[in-house]
Amino acid sequence: MSLDSASRTEATGFSSPKRGILLLLKRQPDASLAEIGQSIGISKVAALGHLEKLEADGLVVRSYRAGKVGRPRVLFRLAPGALSLFPQGYSEMSLCALEFIERRLGRPAIAELLAQRAHVVADRSAPRLSSGSLARRVEELVRIRTEGGYMAEMGPRRKGTVEMLEHNCPILAIARRFPEACETERRMFESMMSARVDVSHRVVAGDPVCRFLIRERRPLP
Repeated sequence: MSLDSASRTEATGFSSPKRGILLLLKRQPDASLAEIGQSIGISKVAALGHLEKLEADGLVVRSYRAGKVGRPRVLFRLAPGALSLFPQGYSEMSLCALEFIERRLGRPAIAELLAQRAHVVADRSAPRLSSGSLARRVEELVRIRTEGGYMAEMGPRRKGTVEMLEHNCPILAIARRFPEACETERRMFESMMSARVDVSHRVVAGDPVCRFLIRERRPLP
């Protein structure tokens, strides 16, 4: 998904260059000034001007990485305060509801509710994932997840494995409080894709991206 298409739903309320920078740093933490300028299509001087304003607003932070020679390399990433600019899926209200259910019905009721939601989502998405190669089905899953605010994209493809990357987690607050949500989504992907799905990175664990490895299921011997 291009930055222009993503900007229709995320990080709204900013000028086009600032929105482009925020979206780029969401997908590519620790980007250099040159990389930012090239990706957004503006000069390094113009990019630095926008970055300094975003820094002043507490949305971007810089760091320095030493090189083999010369001055340290300056890198930029989103500040924690910028996370609220991206879709969060009414997480505060949902979290309150889940905590209420836990108090009244216990923790098993949470797992049951999450599983029920996963079944609804899987059934709704099934017609879009019913045919095609694994790569084609993952491409469609990427579109479905992006529509849900996850800023998904295809990762590298290897023999028998297709990666899906998600740069935003609309249910991050819920996943932090109820880790069952992450495992429920993984199992949901397996059901939706009729494939094996493993997870190597999680935003909730502090990684910059959720990384899913999707493989065809091997037939039983």
